[in-house]
Amino acid sequence: MGYTAVRGGLEAIESAAALVEEMPVNSDSPVELAQITSHMQLALGRVMAEGGLIDRQLAALAIKQAEGDLIEAAFLLRAYRSTLPRLGYGHAVNGNDMLVLRRVSSVFRDIPGGQLLGLTRDYTQRLLNFELAAGHGNGTSQGVMNRASTAGDDCAGYPLVIDFLRDEGLMAPAPEASSQADPFDVTRTPPSFPMPRSGWLQVLARGEAGSMLMLAYSSMRGWGGTGHGAIAELRYGELPVRISHPITGRPVTIGHIDACEVHYVAGGFASMQESEVPDYQLGYGLVIGRDERKAISMSIIDCSLRFAKAGETMPVANQEFVVSHVDSVESSGFVEHLKLPHYVTFQAGVQRARRFRQLVEASRNG
Repeated sequence: MGYTAVRGGLEAIESAAALVEEMPVNSDSPVELAQITSHMQLALGRVMAEGGLIDRQLAALAIKQAEGDLIEAAFLLRAYRSTLPRLGYGHAVNGNDMLVLRRVSSVFRDIPGGQLLGLTRDYTQRLLNFELAAGHGNGTSQGVMNRASTAGDDCAGYPLVIDFLRDEGLMAPAPEASSQADPFDVTRTPPSFPMPRSGWLQVLARGEAGSMLMLAYSSMRGWGGTGHGAIAELRYGELPVRISHPITGRPVTIGHIDACEVHYVAGGFASMQESEVPDYQLGYGLVIGRDERKAISMSIIDCSLRFAKAGETMPVANQEFVVSHVDSVESSGFVEHLKLPHYVTFQAGVQRARRFRQLVEASRNG
């Protein structure tokens, strides 16, 4: 699609941007970055995940600049990310390396290590808390985090629930680790289909939470995918970031990131014909921060893509449809570009429509 340059609007554009910078006009207490980093944990996690850059201060700056528009904030963060140099790749880690702060399972009540509720509002009523308007009710989060941290210090005390299904032969064994030197990188490799699973997992990890929720819900309601499954395990905590030491070459931990991991299981049925046996299907979700809803959605979509039947046309089971439409920057950019001038293309269409009407009227009168 082509555009023609529009002259004479620079002053108006600068004035429009200045209006945004001056908002809110009736407030003498602007929102500080420290307030965003302290009170908007879920928003920060979503922006960092969709922006592909894990930096709380930069994410807070993007949220403030975007006036709370999380999709726009992710756009700003990803644009900044594109200017940064690529220094190398980190070592692969898994859920067993996580410092667990929250861990629940919906398939077994008693699991080794126990269920750890941690930080959640899942079991409270969805009622407005008017104490927050009076400045109360925000003083206990750090204490809860510290207690949860202490409870989850022993990472070995939380084995993966899906391992028990695998040991019993109800789920396929874990695939062998890839021997590929460098991981598949969707930020450097143009998308092509079919795409390896590592590729669509990266796309989903950066995908827009709302679009992924819609696709996951469609799968659960029977529109393709795997139907209604269950969460074998959801765990939230701190994952180590490990790289090779530049001198010794040995793996070293340089920090930790907050992440939420989900193992979703579906199936377990067989027709009992041709010697079939029940086999549970696994979907995986891993997102930055505490966005459990997105992590669950990601695991459902992954399961749908992995076990889609040949010729499946439903959106959630179609790899190209999912990968091409869940990215927040790509989709929002294409939708919002409609606000830009389309003078030439629209006028061309109008002239074509007028000419066609003239031909039709001439043929009728003819």
